[in-house]
Amino acid sequence: MTDKEVRVEKLTRREFREALGRGEYQTAIVPTGAIEQHLEHLAMGHDIAQSTAIAEEVARRLHPNVIVAVPMSVGISEHHMIHPGTVTAKPGSWLSVLFDSVESLVRHGIKNVLILNGHGGNEMPVYGMIRQWQLFFQSSHPESNVQFQSYWNLSREDAEAICDARVPGHAGEYETSTAHALFPESIREDAMKDQDDKQPLDATAEKGKKLVEAAVSRTVTYLEEMMAGDHHDIQRHVFSAESAP
Repeated sequence: MTDKEVRVEKLTRREFREALGRGEYQTAIVPTGAIEQHLEHLAMGHDIAQSTAIAEEVARRLHPNVIVAVPMSVGISEHHMIHPGTVTAKPGSWLSVLFDSVESLVRHGIKNVLILNGHGGNEMPVYGMIRQWQLFFQSSHPESNVQFQSYWNLSREDAEAICDARVPGHAGEYETSTAHALFPESIREDAMKDQDDKQPLDATAEKGKKLVEAAVSRTVTYLEEMMAGDHHDIQRHVFSAESAP
């Protein structure tokens, strides 16, 4: 284990128990995403890879206050099932597993849980349930603060100043730029040049670094507010799913 281990599954039960006893890991991030097509040029695991990478960097900056729970890789992607390779879950079963994951963390005494989303198809199902979840957890664990945010919504203003195209779009300038910055090996350069959609060609690693930093820093601020006792109004950051990846 490193001095700044941020993934819960890499800790032993003793390490996690003793950290909780010291008052550490009072906040957890649950990354959500999808396995689905990202045009011809991006790997299908982009969404979960992105939200997990952001979550891990946020946790490192806020160590030892924040831990990253096991990511939920599969998302709600029925609209992409026309493309072979996409893996999707039904909204009901997906929400059940997500709720159970959050409840597990809350029952262990973790006060703040941020579901950090990386896929637009996950948004509306959670928006329809999150207030009920918050009321449930607050009745059983009054100190709990459970929130849901897509990372691009937290940093939307910054991103719109960096990108010419729609933020975040789907496999366009935004996501291709962040891929250049975080996992360039996931980009197929030849396919990007050959496909009909040329917007990804506007992506650069320089833009990607700025976009990732904006997402990380805004998420850090959001979590700091949660840890200070701010029970956010979920509606503050609700945007149309049409603009989500």
